[in-house]
Amino acid sequence: MNAAHTSDGRAPSARPAPSDARAVDFGDPPPILEIRDLVVEFAGDEGTVRAVDGVAYSVLPGEILGVVGESGSGKSVTAMSVLGLIRRPGRIVGGEIRLHGRDLLGLTHRQLREIRGNQVAMIFQDPMTALNPVMTVGAQIMEALRLHDKKMSRVAARERAVELLTSVGVPHPQVRVGQYPHEFSGGMRQRAMIAIAVANRPELLIADEPTTALDVTVQAQVLDLLRDARDATGAATVIITHDLGVVAELADSVVVMYAGRVVEQAAVSALFAGPRHPYTLGLLASVPASGGEDDDLASIPGTPPDMAHPPAGCAFHPRCPIARDRCRTERPPLVEAAPGHRSACHYADELAGATAQDLYATVPDAIADTIPDMKEAL
Repeated sequence: MNAAHTSDGRAPSARPAPSDARAVDFGDPPPILEIRDLVVEFAGDEGTVRAVDGVAYSVLPGEILGVVGESGSGKSVTAMSVLGLIRRPGRIVGGEIRLHGRDLLGLTHRQLREIRGNQVAMIFQDPMTALNPVMTVGAQIMEALRLHDKKMSRVAARERAVELLTSVGVPHPQVRVGQYPHEFSGGMRQRAMIAIAVANRPELLIADEPTTALDVTVQAQVLDLLRDARDATGAATVIITHDLGVVAELADSVVVMYAGRVVEQAAVSALFAGPRHPYTLGLLASVPASGGEDDDLASIPGTPPDMAHPPAGCAFHPRCPIARDRCRTERPPLVEAAPGHRSACHYADELAGATAQDLYATVPDAIADTIPDMKEAL
């Protein structure tokens, strides 16, 4: 069973547990999105970069799935693959992406355009660059509406645009509908992006770092809007983020990615209660604890690998506090470490009951010695 889709740790009122990316448990509704063994490569001067390497997960109707990882982990590339937006020098070289069982990788550009913004919509990371600066916000909402409803009049589209701006909390929507993106604040631009994304009531909503560069209050409002959009439409939602706070607040289940691979999958409650991968423990160690003003923040030593020249074995081993010889030569598969909880670590069993502080409060000399300038930094 896919650990990102498990009944373990769910509150009794939660939606049905998500299913495995390869098989649906009896009684579960079929997943809206299934990604199986996806491989995406980019050709460059220094060689071929495998940005996504065998990623697999699925999302059920009404589920909110958090996809977490550092920059370069493959989170956004996976999402762009779902929308058919991988362009040269990138290419999808393997795997499957299915929407309601329909293989998206076999569709033409025209067929994909019919799906984008209609069945699947995306909220991009930077609303200032995602919105067209020479079109009013209202015109961009109207364009999204009329693209998928040829019979909708301009008057009806404008009325609907005002309704959508109202629904996402934009003040004075009758005025704002005629304004340009630069006349909106950062939070208002993100609200406008959400309005465009939900305009056609998509079945799958993908939000790529939806709270980046927003202040804390606005972040909370945006998360509430995403939850409201899910509740109103029943859409499955994928939240791409590096912020574990966003995952804890919003998601039902979580996929942790590192160096183009899924390294851990679990229900959110299970992951926070007992992570089974050293990278996840490191991410948790980096989160400030409430009431811990005098405690030093732990951090994961080093940096993510050069994906043009990835390390052998486990990609995380150069930064891992429990790495051993096996980790340097043998890549760990993603296997069940606990009921409904998967980990790609050879020693996941040893991490049962471990805390983030156990692993990262101090960095072992053996690790520090492998990372340039780390000894001095410590």
